[in-house]
Amino acid sequence: MVSALKKSRAGVKPLKVLKTVLRWAFNIVIALIFFIPFYWMVITSLKTLGQTLATPPTFWVSDPQWQNYPEVFTKVDVWGELKNSLIVTAGTLVCQCITVIPAAYAFARYEFKGSKILFGITLATMMIPSQLIFLPVYLMFSSWGMINTYWSLILPSASSAFAIFMLRQTFKQVSEELLEAARLDKAGEFKIIWKIMLPLARPTVVTLAMLTFISVWNDYFWPLVMTTKETVRTLPVGIASLQMTESGINYNIMMAGNVILVIPVLIVFFFAQKQIIKAFTYTGVK
Repeated sequence: MVSALKKSRAGVKPLKVLKTVLRWAFNIVIALIFFIPFYWMVITSLKTLGQTLATPPTFWVSDPQWQNYPEVFTKVDVWGELKNSLIVTAGTLVCQCITVIPAAYAFARYEFKGSKILFGITLATMMIPSQLIFLPVYLMFSSWGMINTYWSLILPSASSAFAIFMLRQTFKQVSEELLEAARLDKAGEFKIIWKIMLPLARPTVVTLAMLTFISVWNDYFWPLVMTTKETVRTLPVGIASLQMTESGINYNIMMAGNVILVIPVLIVFFFAQKQIIKAFTYTGVK
C-alpha cells in the first residue's frame, strides 16, 4: 500500500510540473503578443526612414535617431493638442459620472413601469456602431453651431451603455437590508449612492474610468468628424496628420508621434493599477 501511494505521488508531481510549465508558456505567449507591437513601435521611432523600409527588417537600432521626437513637435502642435485631449477626456469622465451612476442605481434598485424595456433599449445601443450614426449626430451639432467646440467631442460619449450595465450588475449585489438600514438613519438616495454604493463598487468604478480614459484618449473618428480647426483638434488626429506628406509617409516620425501619444495612457495605467489592487482588496459589506 505504501509503495502504491509513493507511485501515485510520483505520478502527480510530474503532472503538476507540466501544468505549471504550460501555464507559464501560455502567459509568456500572451505577453509577447502585446509586447512585440509596442517594442516594434518604439524601435521604429528611433530609425531612419531608410532603416524603416529596409528588407529584411532590423529588430535593433545601433544608432538611435533621437531627433525624430523633436521633429514631431515641429510638425504638430503637440502641447496644444495634448491640452485638447485632456479637456475632452476629463469632460467625458465627468459627464459619464453624472449620467451613468444614477442610471445604473435606478436600474439596479428600482422596479418601475417599463424599466426592463428601457434597460433593454439601453443595452441595444451597444450594438450600434458610431459610424452608422455619425451623420445625424454631425447634422445635429452643426444645426446647434457646436462644430469645432469641445462639446461636440464630449457629448457623444457623455454616457455609456456598457458602463451602465457593468455598474448596475455591481449595485444589484449590494444587500437590500443595508440600504434599508441607511434609510432608517434618514439617509437620502444620493447619500446612499455616495456613502454606500460607490465605495462597495470601487473596483468597477475604477476599471470603467480607466477604460473610458483609454477609449476617449485614443479616439480618432469623432475628433476627425467634428473638428476642422486645429484649435480644438485632439492629439490622435494631429499624430495621424504626420502621414500626409508630399514625400510619402515618414514611418519613423509617425511612430515617434505614436510613442508620445501612448505615454499618458501608460502613466495613467501605472498609477491606476495600484488603485485597482487597493479597490479589490477593499473589505466592505457584501
